[in-house]
Amino acid sequence: MSATLLLVTEVPVRESEADSAVKNWQEVHARHQDGRALYRSIDDRTLLELRPLTGDDDIAGLQDDARELWDALSPLLAGDFRRHLYSFVEAPKGCASALPDTPYVQLRRVEVKPPVISEYRAWRDRTIFEVVREADESEVFLAYHSLLSSEPGVLFVAGFSVDPARHNGVYETPAYDAILAEVRQKYIIPQGGDAGLYLKTYARIEA
Repeated sequence: MSATLLLVTEVPVRESEADSAVKNWQEVHARHQDGRALYRSIDDRTLLELRPLTGDDDIAGLQDDARELWDALSPLLAGDFRRHLYSFVEAPKGCASALPDTPYVQLRRVEVKPPVISEYRAWRDRTIFEVVREADESEVFLAYHSLLSSEPGVLFVAGFSVDPARHNGVYETPAYDAILAEVRQKYIIPQGGDAGLYLKTYARIEA
């Protein structure tokens, strides 16, 4: 079953220290058998950790975990940690495990105008989610909403095994362009040059 609570941690690493950062992070994972997974961005020099949380996790435990990662990684980093906590909403394509068990994950994020969130959810079910349901390339597609984040809003976590270019082709059609135009016009808050649409792809790093 997909994680009810998801902690997303991303950090930029120095180019010369990327392999060392992966090694140190994996050593931290070896001490914590709690389902967390590590990924490397295919777009830039960042590492990503997805960590499912349960009701037993508390603030003190998260502080200890953050300290452990800081000690292991801070000499190797090009920037500070970005952490976001999300709550599960729904899944047009769920997974049996807490996280997608796929070679790639893709994060898509938008900030939706709060007064229209209910309308947006009904709209995305018959547009975005319908595309997802019909696409064999997208094996997992989970929808979350921010609980604690400096970048609030909706987070989609897509899991897939095919080449990223083939997966992206599902969402690079005239029909999907029309969906994007509609969501920009009606539902989301523009953020910078991407018109409110954030997209990033990561390859899973096996232990």
